[in-house]
Amino acid sequence: MKKSYFMIVAAAVCWGVIPIFYNGLSQSGLSSMQTITMRFSLAAVGYVIYLLLRDHSLLRIKRPVHLLYFVGTGICSVAFFNFCYITCIQSAGVAVAALLLYTAPAFVLIMSAVLFGERLTVRGLIALGMTVTGCAFVAGAFAGGLTMSPAALLWGLGSGFGYALYSVFGKYALRHYRPETITAYTAVFAALATLPLAHPGELVGFLHSGTVWFHAIGCALVCTVMAYLLYTGGLAKIPAGQASILSTIEPVVATVLGVALLGESMSLHKLCGILLVLGAIVVLGAKPTSEGKTVREAIDDRSTS
Repeated sequence: MKKSYFMIVAAAVCWGVIPIFYNGLSQSGLSSMQTITMRFSLAAVGYVIYLLLRDHSLLRIKRPVHLLYFVGTGICSVAFFNFCYITCIQSAGVAVAALLLYTAPAFVLIMSAVLFGERLTVRGLIALGMTVTGCAFVAGAFAGGLTMSPAALLWGLGSGFGYALYSVFGKYALRHYRPETITAYTAVFAALATLPLAHPGELVGFLHSGTVWFHAIGCALVCTVMAYLLYTGGLAKIPAGQASILSTIEPVVATVLGVALLGESMSLHKLCGILLVLGAIVVLGAKPTSEGKTVREAIDDRSTS
């Protein structure tokens, strides 16, 4: 369990450095969708080559219907949430988009309880509340400067829902495939889904730049290959709801790197958010005295005390 917790947190750290690579690609002139397409296209090529050299049987699809798992992780989740996220950023800015993206743990907890029968514990809900509040602090929701349109709200919630779907589809896929197989086909389907939206002819014109290749390969290897392998591997051993909450350390990492490397400011509300998210991870990682009470058990105990 400890190893799985570490893998999820390590994956979130890998995702947290995305702004560094995205910033470099943006300064080179690539659009957000072109950046995403390069990221997943390179990751897909890297995954496939790696599996061909290591064990080509890992690329075998056991049943054609199983491709729907990878349509789910690659298109319904990764491609969809990135598109919604970018659209929300364009409509309402990075702060609002980041806040709404991290509604994902709430979606995961609810869907996991319904689909997988995972226990909705008091401890999990406390950690979720700390996480959502912490992300709100990091995004500046309590600083009095956030406004959003109904459209931006829908795009933002769509990004959170799409982000959550990876944990759900990933759980189903893990019943039949290893994490390496899932992450490889996720990247392939995400690349195929985003390529038509990235103006491929225009994208070719950037391929002569060494700076573009450096940031694109770094983003593909660190933020995609390593991150999804770690996350999917950790997801195999712990509940999807807990994994989703643990992964919310990502905005904390992004905030710290933004301050340290991109010259962004650190404020008291951002610091409070960081401490709340880290506290939620401690709550989830602490060894329980029992298996953990469900919400119903806690209510019953309260009523009889």
